[in-house]
Amino acid sequence: MPLRTENRLGEPCWIDLVTRDPAKSIAFYAALLDWRAVETGAGSGRHTMFFHGDAAIAGLTAQDPSSGNRDFWTTYLATDSVDETVRAARAAGAAVLAPPQTVGDQGRLAVLTDPAGAAVGVWEAAGHRGFGADNEIGTPVWHELITRDFTAAIAFYEEVFGWTPIPLSDTTDFRYSTFGHDESMTGGVYDADAMLPPGVPSNWQVYLGVADVRASAARATELGGAVLREPWDSDFGTFAQIADATGAVFLLGQVEPSPRA
Repeated sequence: MPLRTENRLGEPCWIDLVTRDPAKSIAFYAALLDWRAVETGAGSGRHTMFFHGDAAIAGLTAQDPSSGNRDFWTTYLATDSVDETVRAARAAGAAVLAPPQTVGDQGRLAVLTDPAGAAVGVWEAAGHRGFGADNEIGTPVWHELITRDFTAAIAFYEEVFGWTPIPLSDTTDFRYSTFGHDESMTGGVYDADAMLPPGVPSNWQVYLGVADVRASAARATELGGAVLREPWDSDFGTFAQIADATGAVFLLGQVEPSPRA
């Protein structure tokens, strides 16, 4: 598996699962995606990290099961300075959910709500660079912002994170742009205002790679999850929307196995 060694400003660089039942979540992803959970830190600084092979893939944070909060995935975007990014984000209309904080010798983070209401993390790397691999089976393969205010969201991420949006479609039926730098694609933004049910906010979605979406969707239900949207084929691949065993939502994306050297 090729290792990822660099994340540029504004690129998705990490994902973190917040769960009320860490043991159930760990068992689910281990069986579905062959992830291995490793505890890092000690005491109040304890954290769980998922690996696929030797590559760090995602984090897991426990939340109080009595809080009544849903379980969810958070996407983190790379920055050279969390503090400067938070200042710029506030000036551009964002709110701060979690203020800048240092995570041991690993780096610094903050969590924002963009002007359209989507929560997104910010990561300034030190000892922990982010994904050890991506775009492979068992790793993140795409990141997507589902937004109720497409224009405001695009403007915000352009200003704060230096995105170069590339329109894929710009009609009232389907408005979608990819983003990245220098015409590279690291994720997408979907105008979902007409699609999202009342009360559902803008949100970030993570796609996890598998060799066979239909087989993996069926396996997810066997493991206590649920298929929220049955597998579908598109010009961009085969996908399915899944709720894991504690209700956190993600998508499966079908990818070809990497050629072996």
